[in-house]
Amino acid sequence: MSGPSLAELRAAGQPQAVIDRLNDEHWAGRLYMRKLSPAATWVFARLGWSPNAVTGAFIACGIAAGVVIALGGLASAVGGALLIQAYLLFDCADGELARWSKRTSPAGIYLDGVGHYLAESALLVGLGFRAQGQLTGSGPYISAGLGAALLAMLVKAETDNVVVARAKAGLPGGHADAALAPRGGGMAAARHLASVLGVHRITQAVELSLLILLAAIADQLRGGLTATRVLLLACLAVSALMVVAHLVAIVASRRLS
Repeated sequence: MSGPSLAELRAAGQPQAVIDRLNDEHWAGRLYMRKLSPAATWVFARLGWSPNAVTGAFIACGIAAGVVIALGGLASAVGGALLIQAYLLFDCADGELARWSKRTSPAGIYLDGVGHYLAESALLVGLGFRAQGQLTGSGPYISAGLGAALLAMLVKAETDNVVVARAKAGLPGGHADAALAPRGGGMAAARHLASVLGVHRITQAVELSLLILLAAIADQLRGGLTATRVLLLACLAVSALMVVAHLVAIVASRRLS
């Protein structure tokens, strides 16, 4: 099947505005995945895949990673990390394919958002089962994983509701990066410190999959599940803190004005 050249696809699918997005472009995308994804996007274009089909593949990889992680053991941690790398690849490729084929749509944007919700919550739930040490229907670590997943989704919902609130107020849904800055000096300094430390990234799919792998290696060397359980409790604590801190930061910023 005919399709674009790799150069044509890169030019149309990766405009500089996409690469420069500070808040929507993952660091791993800028570091290496955007260098690899055009080749995958070229294959999808040749196969005749739609952008939404690629998005479906990225959602499937994210959910599968959570299931695999729940199985326990070092091999499952490696498998989960690899699935999340595939998830990131598909996530880059669906937008590139949509921009090249001019098939961007609200449905595609919606599916992409759902994919991030499902993948990150699946990883946290899987981590809870992993920390429990067995595939059972209940247990304190399973509850902790479910709680962390719920809180992490609430943080995402807080961000998404900014667009909803602006739309209901008759304002443009988007906002410039400058609008992310809180009005108060103290809040701005706290937000900058949090951004530098990157603690909030602990529940994001790429970072969490790598942390799970590191914890699995530590548990393999030491025996037991101590590292995995500490990681789970850290995810729960950070998620709870972020629900409050993120809400305060949004209200204090210029995004709702």
